[in-house]
Amino acid sequence: MTDKRLTEMPDVASTQAPQINGTLDWVGMNRIALPLTVRDSDLGDSKVNAFVQTYVNLFNPDVKGIHMSRLYLLLTEFSDNQVLSASNLREFLSHMLDSHHDISDQATLNFEFDYVIKRKALKSQFSGWKDYPAQIKATLKDNKVSLELGIEVTYSSTCPCSAALARQIIQEAFHADFKDKEQVSPSEVEAWLRSEKGTHATPHSQRSTAMVWVKLNDNLDDFPITDVIGVIEDALQTPVQTAVKREDEQEFARLNGQNLMFCEDAARRVKNALNKQEDMFKDFWLRIEHLESLHAHDAVALATKGIREGYEPLLAR
Repeated sequence: MTDKRLTEMPDVASTQAPQINGTLDWVGMNRIALPLTVRDSDLGDSKVNAFVQTYVNLFNPDVKGIHMSRLYLLLTEFSDNQVLSASNLREFLSHMLDSHHDISDQATLNFEFDYVIKRKALKSQFSGWKDYPAQIKATLKDNKVSLELGIEVTYSSTCPCSAALARQIIQEAFHADFKDKEQVSPSEVEAWLRSEKGTHATPHSQRSTAMVWVKLNDNLDDFPITDVIGVIEDALQTPVQTAVKREDEQEFARLNGQNLMFCEDAARRVKNALNKQEDMFKDFWLRIEHLESLHAHDAVALATKGIREGYEPLLAR
């Protein structure tokens, strides 16, 4: 039997009129803690702990509020029973609207989580776990679903200008030490380079980030998280490492020396690589940040494929 008190409890959202009538673009909840299983097109299913935003619009100006508990319970049921895949998420957006059919005709979701992948060392036999901050955004509007995937990749960037200036100092030091000799043997040069004199100056480098958003193609069933990470890291060549022995650190130094980059260089590399991935996504936008070790401020470059509107929010961090 239904508890009579429940049927008699007031439902203010449904029975009371709003203080001021009007429509609202989005109403919902932010930072809902939710354990999820995310389906990656390469690695399969992985468990993550996510924070979720869920919203619907309010097109009926005479309704006081939405049914937030319905949205919350739908999310928890989804978490318990389904995998977060592209196809499942498209279907879930329809369920959200069904729960608010009389007051809403748009729905959006945003999932934010750390995606952790095991990565091999550059040279040694060791490996370690590396996290990639990720976001998945889904919007149902005008009966069309849009899915976006955001990935943040951390890498190392060495300044080309600083490298050139350091080489000049080393050249001048070498000249000062050997200017009085008519001949210098290869062994002397090798010994000089291996000594501390060979590093009279070093270029500055810094931890850097590439934040990339891609608008996924409609035919994808799963999320290409690992694939997008691979495209970015292959373009930059200097992703930060996990397990590191001396041979790994030396290889990392070599990669940095052979991939000198301003933030403009990094942005062009990533943009060029993303332009070649039309099988996965139809649009993208990216933000490169070099967290300067020389300056107290950061160097930033931004780029888009040029299709998506509303890029301005990425200009502020």
